[in-house]
Amino acid sequence: MDFSLTTMGTASARPVANKYPSAHVLRIHGRLFLIDCGEGTQLQLSRYGFSHVKIDRIFISHLHGDHLFGFFGLVSTMALMGRTAPLYVYAPIGFAGILTFFMEHFGEGVVFEIIHVPLTSLVPRVIYEGKSVEVSAFGLNHRVDAFGFLFREKEPARNIHKWKIKADNLTLAEIGTLKRGEDVIRPDGQMLKVDEYTYIPYKGRSLAYCSDTAPFAELASYIRGVDLLYHEATFAEDLLEMARMTFHSTGSQAASVALEAEVGRLVIGHFSSRYRDLNIILKEAQAIFPATELAQEGMKFDIPLVRYSAE
Repeated sequence: MDFSLTTMGTASARPVANKYPSAHVLRIHGRLFLIDCGEGTQLQLSRYGFSHVKIDRIFISHLHGDHLFGFFGLVSTMALMGRTAPLYVYAPIGFAGILTFFMEHFGEGVVFEIIHVPLTSLVPRVIYEGKSVEVSAFGLNHRVDAFGFLFREKEPARNIHKWKIKADNLTLAEIGTLKRGEDVIRPDGQMLKVDEYTYIPYKGRSLAYCSDTAPFAELASYIRGVDLLYHEATFAEDLLEMARMTFHSTGSQAASVALEAEVGRLVIGHFSSRYRDLNIILKEAQAIFPATELAQEGMKFDIPLVRYSAE
């Protein structure tokens, strides 16, 4: 039951020879979710072994080119490879016009349906719910409408303490009720409490994605306690004023969000091409939040499964 983020593009808007614009694959229980789709995304998918046609859903944070320009080539390649399944794209409202233009001029051969789910809510709101994962979107603080995403693995079904089955002669009906998280009251008035008869086999995992954004007061409350936070860190502190003017964040500011939100780990990316040595940004972030890592092309960040004991 995998839960991992592969960072395929860690640059910002200006092209860099050895980096790509924003694009990341989140794998959850074998399903592939693409977060942002900058130029060259389809090449990076091939390079790191991801099937184009197996991309389940696409989440676009905002409509700046370094987060979107790869979408058109990717869709065309999906069509060439014979995709027939509908493709859901979660993106700001303005994406509708972009999609219409693309389909009118370049959509020949695209036989699968592309379904745009518009992002509108500034406060966290569930935009997708599947069997094993729930995804929420929330507004960020950027120059255009921009959204962050929160992916949460659903809590698994409860397990029964096996020794309790025999000890208390549990019926199949009682076992089913307890596994659904409901107490059982027997005809004689005896109560079988869920917490005494069942346990959760593992902890649901979570990831938050915040790019592009300047700091704002509510963000930490939106993502509190996530296992892994991906947060943009376009600049170091030497360009703090530029970060403010362009509605971006520094590494230190990203780390401050991670600290306030009490996240498990922080991964920073979306780096300005001005920086040849990204350790400058990393060290500034680690001074505030030590569990900070640099995103690099092709890096995989696993969120391990934490199992609970039956005892």
